[in-house]
Amino acid sequence: MTVRVHTDGGIVGLGETVDKIPGAKAALHGTIAPLVLGQDPLDIEGLWRFVMDNIMYHGYAGAETRALSAFELALWDIMGKHYDAPLYHLLGGKTRDEIPTYNTCLSFGDIRDYQAWHEDAGALARSLLADEVYAMKIWPFDQFSERSFGQRISAAEIEKGLTPVRQIRDTVGDRMEIGIECHFRWNRVSMERIARALEPFDILFLEDALPAVYPDEIKALSERTAIPIVGSELLMTRWQLREWLEKHVSQIVMTDVVWNGGVAETRKIASLAETFGVPLVLHNVAGAICHAACMHLAAHIPNLFYVESVRAFYKGYFPALTNLTATVRDGCLNIPQGPGLGLQLLDSALERDDLLRQVTEGPGLAGGRRAMGDHWAVEEIR
Repeated sequence: MTVRVHTDGGIVGLGETVDKIPGAKAALHGTIAPLVLGQDPLDIEGLWRFVMDNIMYHGYAGAETRALSAFELALWDIMGKHYDAPLYHLLGGKTRDEIPTYNTCLSFGDIRDYQAWHEDAGALARSLLADEVYAMKIWPFDQFSERSFGQRISAAEIEKGLTPVRQIRDTVGDRMEIGIECHFRWNRVSMERIARALEPFDILFLEDALPAVYPDEIKALSERTAIPIVGSELLMTRWQLREWLEKHVSQIVMTDVVWNGGVAETRKIASLAETFGVPLVLHNVAGAICHAACMHLAAHIPNLFYVESVRAFYKGYFPALTNLTATVRDGCLNIPQGPGLGLQLLDSALERDDLLRQVTEGPGLAGGRRAMGDHWAVEEIR
């Protein structure tokens, strides 16, 4: 879902979120837009807090927070365009000029990385190395979780799951880092068995090994394997990450700028993780707007581990809709130069036959921004 926020000064900011789009769209147009129309778009922190105060009242983490993330990204884009500055300058500048990335092996258009790692992961690793991508992520064990609902995995299934890992190591050796995505499909006893089998292959990380609702079980797993655990993209806002970090659940944390509350919330999560000495992965499997935001944040935050990226997306999907150019050199992505996020939608993207457009406009229902207070006394805010 791509969001465009228009100002009365003629600036248009871009934001986006992905997955569960009907719910996010309803939250954006039905709940958030009436609260923010007519407000000052440069008051990002105040608007974010105002919206969060209202959506938190009935439970905030889900469609509302994804919609708020998309809206908040657009506000940062507006601010960058207003001051003619890239987002990383607005955040306080860069700590690095190179953004390390790993390729999540998905497919789009002519780039069939998902099929490739199922057919010959070694050949795919060679292809990625030729593009100067030195880390890749696959999920070879997911298929075996369906039969038992993730409650057990057999030795034969583990052996089959190791096939693409062996192909990579046999073909390119240690020139390719390998991350294993688990999509929180297993219990701990099964994950411990999988982890033991993977340890000889010097795996970069195990991502979302168990559902994030079981932090104590994930911590127990992390203490029983030499492979670092990454978690979790499913935790929204700093408040959900707080317990995770206090309990030292995983050696690496992950967050998604178009799910967790937005740019400022990602920076706060990164700072919180930094106080615990924990590095951060930026989850990035959406569109070009999310990618651009991740690049600016990655340039700024000091405790970056990796930014996820999808070769099939930045080579095929992004240029079909935007003018963003994403390139990889020596394992690192380039940083857009702004202003704002540093990209624009193509005119052709707004003229597509399959485009579904929804517009909310008007003066807004909030007569001046305020905290939630006694909401029963404010008929316009509900």
